[in-house]
Amino acid sequence: MSMQSVASRLGISIDAVSYFMRRHRLERRSVLENEVIKFDKKPLSYRLKNKLSTFENKLKLAGIMLYWGEGYKTIKSKGIDFANSDVSMIVAFINFLRQICGVDERRLRVLLYCYSNQNPESLIDFWSKLTKIPKSQFTKPYVRHDFHPDKEGKMKYGMVHIRYSDKKLLTLLLEWIDEFKREYCVDGGVVNRTTL
Repeated sequence: MSMQSVASRLGISIDAVSYFMRRHRLERRSVLENEVIKFDKKPLSYRLKNKLSTFENKLKLAGIMLYWGEGYKTIKSKGIDFANSDVSMIVAFINFLRQICGVDERRLRVLLYCYSNQNPESLIDFWSKLTKIPKSQFTKPYVRHDFHPDKEGKMKYGMVHIRYSDKKLLTLLLEWIDEFKREYCVDGGVVNRTTL
């Protein structure tokens, strides 16, 4: 419990709690310990599906592998951030988030990244219809102004970042990636075929 919680429960001032702790040489929690406790108490914004069909197991594995290859994996980020320009990869990852992770649709955000010779509004329309994420959940697009003719045809629909602001889900996804690494990758990343 925090010092404030102790004071409230006992009906005394926080100064009395602080004095008691100093007098009995009780150490206070560090800021980091306090942040970890607050993080652990936060309610989940998603509902994982527990019993998976064969198809759903494959979708879960696909989602993990896609994020391993194309997701932001730094624990310092605020949540999930998967970026790609491949339409099929985006659809597969969105399906993973919805069907396996049970994400809260309202927390999904999309950032469009495109070149100055492309029309951001029509690209947002395209991605919104494809992902079934409302345009209101798209953030301001990032438009690169260094377009060069030799880039013509690259990123036909731009590139999108699919974001979900929940650090707990990011942590879980990173744990799944680590489990896969431990189970299937040995000797510096070489697959151990005897276990497959």
